[in-house]
Amino acid sequence: MRGRFITIEGGEGGGKSTNLAHVRARLESAGIELIETREPGGTELGERLRALLLEPGQAPIGEDAELLLMFAARAQHIQQVIEPALAEGRWVLCDRFSDASFAYQGGGRGIDKGRIAILAEWVQRGLEPDLTLLLDLPVEQGMARAGKRGALDRFEQEEMAFFERVRAAYLSLAEAQPQRFRIIDASPALPQVQAQIDSVLDHFLEANR
Repeated sequence: MRGRFITIEGGEGGGKSTNLAHVRARLESAGIELIETREPGGTELGERLRALLLEPGQAPIGEDAELLLMFAARAQHIQQVIEPALAEGRWVLCDRFSDASFAYQGGGRGIDKGRIAILAEWVQRGLEPDLTLLLDLPVEQGMARAGKRGALDRFEQEEMAFFERVRAAYLSLAEAQPQRFRIIDASPALPQVQAQIDSVLDHFLEANR
C-alpha cells in the first residue's frame, strides 16, 4: 500500500518546527513508519540550494532564478526521497512543499501563479500532499516570534507587506482546496495549537486505516 504524504505550511513564526516534531511523534505513536524531511532541502543538492536561497548577505537572487532554484531542489527531493518512500509504503512528513512556492514566489514576489503551476505540473507529475496543515496567524505576531529565534534568514528580512501577501496566498490556496488543507490557528498557546492538530490527525488516521 502506498504511503501518505503530509505537509506543514505557514508563514514565519507559526511554529512549524515544533509542530512538525509533534506530528511525527503522534504518527509514530500510532504505529506509522515515516520519514521527516524539508524544503528546500531533503537531499545533498537540496541542502546546498537551501543555503543559497536562505542565507542572508549573498548577491541578490532574481525572482525567476529563486523560483527555478526552489523547483530544482523539489525535483531532486521528489525523485530521491519522497517518491521512493511513498512507493515503499512509508509516510512522508515534509516541512513545506509546492504550496510554499505559490505563497512566497507567487503571493510574496508577485510571480504569475500560472507560471508556477506549469513548473509544479512538470516537476511533480501529479504528486500532491494527502493532507496539508496550514499554521496560520497574524503576520505581526509571527514576525515577533521569528525575531526571538535569532538571526533572520533572507526571506525573514522581507518587509511586512511581503508576508501579508504570503499569508493571503496561503489562505487562498486553502480556500480553493478544502479537501486537502486544514487551517490551524497558530496564534494561541502551543497546547491549544497542538490540540487542533491532534483532532485533524485523529480524523486522518481513521480515514486511512
